[in-house]
Amino acid sequence: MKLFDVYAVNQISIVKAKGSYVWDDQGQQYLDLYGGHAVISIGHTHPHYVNRITEQLGKIGFYSNSILMPLQEELADKLGKVSGREDYQLFLCNSGAEANENALKLASFANGRKKIVAFRKSFHGRTSLAVAVTDNPDIQAPVNQNPNVIFLPFNDEASLEACFRAQGNDISSVIIEGIQGVGGINEASGSFLQKISGLCKQYGAVFIADGIQCGYGRSGKFFSHDYAGVDADVYTMAKGMGNGFPIAGLLIAPWIKPKHGMLGTTFGGNHLACAAALAVLEVIESEQLMQNAEKIGNYLQSTLKKIPQLQDVRGKGLMIGFDVAEDLKDLRKSLLFNQHIFTGEAKPSVIRLLPSLALRKKDADEFLEAISEEIHTPASSVH
Repeated sequence: MKLFDVYAVNQISIVKAKGSYVWDDQGQQYLDLYGGHAVISIGHTHPHYVNRITEQLGKIGFYSNSILMPLQEELADKLGKVSGREDYQLFLCNSGAEANENALKLASFANGRKKIVAFRKSFHGRTSLAVAVTDNPDIQAPVNQNPNVIFLPFNDEASLEACFRAQGNDISSVIIEGIQGVGGINEASGSFLQKISGLCKQYGAVFIADGIQCGYGRSGKFFSHDYAGVDADVYTMAKGMGNGFPIAGLLIAPWIKPKHGMLGTTFGGNHLACAAALAVLEVIESEQLMQNAEKIGNYLQSTLKKIPQLQDVRGKGLMIGFDVAEDLKDLRKSLLFNQHIFTGEAKPSVIRLLPSLALRKKDADEFLEAISEEIHTPASSVH
């Protein structure tokens, strides 16, 4: 049987990982500044994380949500404290797409409406509703094309206001990434998020803050939306939540009332997933990783801004992007194959940095030296 060929794959097989480094099957070490799409939040194979999951596996790995699950309650308590939202409710699932899917469905349950406002260059997942609110027709099958979705320009307050004036009583929800990831590290302004919050309250719509990539401490605050000083009705989380173990969730404002059967999942919030998520939060707290993300992120950004060949260095914390000119279009590839550093991209010309929140200054300096060397290296030397 062949694998279904849907991924562009680098011809590298990673067999070992620790902290911000990974090793391939040839013994070559790589600095990981991408973390498998912002997933590795506390570093690869963190000892506390490994022990937490191993101990749990020795007791029970899985049972369904048909029984009492004290680990879920423990996770909800810890998550409320670390995120500063102790009065919210937690629903656990498995992936970012599933979290957004449930958030959009929950909003429609809450107000009985159908229309959804999303934004240009957004990415919210690949399942039915999540991909319908993703601004990429290439990954939408005909069955995903939803006439209830309204795409507006990102950070355009006038367009948002006009939309609500015209259709506000039909709008169920507004979904927005605090910092667009796949879209190219585009930050929602504080005033724009405040405008969304105000209009949602005025018209009875649900404000959904997609924190799949930009949440979980990556920006230096728990959710990047927190920089705007507003509270969303629903926050979605995944990627960094389990440091590689599949787990996702929704934080749901207290005014949204649950009822049996409204949402459901077989695997979501299982024993192993909760153990992984608890380990992540415990390490984020004990090692002050949100503070580290802000400190090392500021250092990286300020240094990258001094490199004239890099354009529009931007982001928050350890979610950083910059544009590269046509003559540096192979920079990501040269960093990987010449310097052995994993980074990400957003087409056509953005390099994304999404490392572990535990990234050290010495790791950042290794990257800065490597990128400086590659920028002064002829393109012909790229393997």
